[in-house]
Amino acid sequence: MIRHYYLSDDLDDLARLESELLDNGFTLPQIHVLSEDDEAVQRRHLHEVESVLKKDVVHSTEVGAIVGAIGAIIVLLSAYVFDWYHSSAGWIPFIFLAIVVLGFCTWEGGFIGIQKPNVEFVRFQTLLEQGKHIFFVDIEEEQEAQLRKVINHHPKLIIEGKGEGTPGWVVRSQEKFQEFMKTMP
Repeated sequence: MIRHYYLSDDLDDLARLESELLDNGFTLPQIHVLSEDDEAVQRRHLHEVESVLKKDVVHSTEVGAIVGAIGAIIVLLSAYVFDWYHSSAGWIPFIFLAIVVLGFCTWEGGFIGIQKPNVEFVRFQTLLEQGKHIFFVDIEEEQEAQLRKVINHHPKLIIEGKGEGTPGWVVRSQEKFQEFMKTMP
């Protein structure tokens, strides 16, 4: 999916835009509003970015897991190269240490990430601090014309570029989950 970013300082206009997009076949999991004023976004019932996704937890956890996997491999290779596994305990302590290294690095990556803004949104940090709001839509290529048509009715929006959107299977899963929740008693 492709993500389109728009800048606005008018949450009421963004609420109308979101409504128009929903009326034109877009779904709520495709639409998000990123703002420092969470209360105002909630008051207008806009689909806000989850607070955990405003931070770099996911990306930093992935980086931590990669570093941890490399560390775990180093532990196991060291045990093999230096013949440490020939001790009475065998491989067990080294496998355990490798798991601990992987787990610790993954946890530490997430811990570091919770203290930083999401890497996808860092470029908007100054604008957000000025009270602006970022509206973004994840679309399939065939929805491009429809999005342009709706966006043209909102001249106050400023185009802020494109990026890589949420994977299509994630958006479809969120849509199915919402349908399931609506049908359940």
